[in-house]
Amino acid sequence: MRNSYLAWGDATDLFERRGLPKGTYQNLYEEEYILVPGPASVTGELPLDEHERTPWREGTPDGATGYVVDGDLTVDGNITDVDDGAAALIVLGNLRAKNIYLAGDTKLIVLGHVTVETFVGDMTEKLVMIHGDLHTTVAIFWNEFCPDLVAGTLHGRTLAPAYLDLSTAPIGGLLDPTPDAPLNSLLAPELLITGAACPDDLPEIGIRGPALREHLLTGLPLTRPL
Repeated sequence: MRNSYLAWGDATDLFERRGLPKGTYQNLYEEEYILVPGPASVTGELPLDEHERTPWREGTPDGATGYVVDGDLTVDGNITDVDDGAAALIVLGNLRAKNIYLAGDTKLIVLGHVTVETFVGDMTEKLVMIHGDLHTTVAIFWNEFCPDLVAGTLHGRTLAPAYLDLSTAPIGGLLDPTPDAPLNSLLAPELLITGAACPDDLPEIGIRGPALREHLLTGLPLTRPL
């Protein structure tokens, strides 16, 4: 089965058959999507805001509002959204990737679990709803980013500014499997603020913002082996 364009009415029918709650998909734009049969795998980066660089452009040369993967999705590189577009990725199964970096007006919906090394959110105008667990070494939230839903447990170290009270966030549970491990044992040392902070650094969570973006967008590792 090849990729194909999916009208909104057909998309909602598929969501209902797969058990995606209406309270989740009603937040999406009622437009045309690209249907990707699952299970699906992607080699390298998956840039949600650059359709011509995705493997799904074959058979669907014109971009649409986003992608609906009917099953599991595995990406051996990073999933990124870095511009001001409203790219959407709906995964009707489990999602596994190296890292996820959301800095645009992203719509990310996952019916199952998400497994990544790092999960980075850098945008307030977004929709991120995960109906299973989120497994990560480090989750980094800034610019008031917070998932709209993690129905299960967020497994991993979570870095967020003090004004974001994660105890009241729509997250089923928070579990840090290595609570005594220093941050420099989890993240690459060049990502951490060790001297005077520059204007683009994120002192509230101890991260060098420009270094983090460079690592993510060039494929450099963010985490250290445990």
